[in-house]
Amino acid sequence: MVPPLECVVNVSTADGEVVDALAGATGTALLDVHTDGDHNRTVFTLAGPTVEMAVRSLTRVATTTLDINLHCGAHPRIGVVDVVPFVPLDGSDLAQALAARDSFALWASAELDLPCFLYGPERQLPEVRRSAFTTLKPDQGPSEPHPTAGAVAVGARPPLVAYNLWLDSSDVATARRIAAAIRRPSLRTLGLDLSGRPQVSTNLLQPLDIGPAEVYDLVAAAAPIARAELVGLLPEAVLRRIPSERWQQLDVAQERTIELRLERSGQHGWPA
Repeated sequence: MVPPLECVVNVSTADGEVVDALAGATGTALLDVHTDGDHNRTVFTLAGPTVEMAVRSLTRVATTTLDINLHCGAHPRIGVVDVVPFVPLDGSDLAQALAARDSFALWASAELDLPCFLYGPERQLPEVRRSAFTTLKPDQGPSEPHPTAGAVAVGARPPLVAYNLWLDSSDVATARRIAAAIRRPSLRTLGLDLSGRPQVSTNLLQPLDIGPAEVYDLVAAAAPIARAELVGLLPEAVLRRIPSERWQQLDVAQERTIELRLERSGQHGWPA
């Protein structure tokens, strides 16, 4: 059996009917669905031997259903299928993730006329967001955005943890100040205004070094926190670093690990 990959597809919608249709297109590869109405964004965690076919099926449904011109939400985006990162699991490696990335980009550009920007070893996702269609041209597909689907950032990366913290405040400037203060190469941060509620939104790029507990404490040292939110799943190794008495506070749990979801789905593997 080909060692499994994970793919964490970020789609620019929170519409329940659309989310259900997209989830239904993924078959047995689906491990988790996380929807955020304020971000107008849904994260589909897929894994296993059928993951590449599942991602293509989801993308086809999304690009024929959604219109990026009608999008309204706090999260940055370049398209309806905004980010498609392939992640190596146990037994696979980054080279296989890169091969899946490149294969998907060729397919999406040829079959759906989608401009595809690659990220991974050659550039990071924030560079794609900053420079797409200006100083950075698509790696595959048309040179202009698709009229309704926009474009897609297709990546290959190690496991990361997406993690949000709401402040117990109405001061959005504080969230932006904190996000700027704690930002570092292994910790991407945004300060967002979610209908008047400030949020520090983060990506933990090296979660075994800076995990949810460390990020929570960095933010809490600067402002009171109303609640925490894990987006999608996290590796079990990251969970094991956190004292169990803090799990509820940090919105983490054993059932939110990739390993357990893979086991329940009849698949096996864990983040390399």
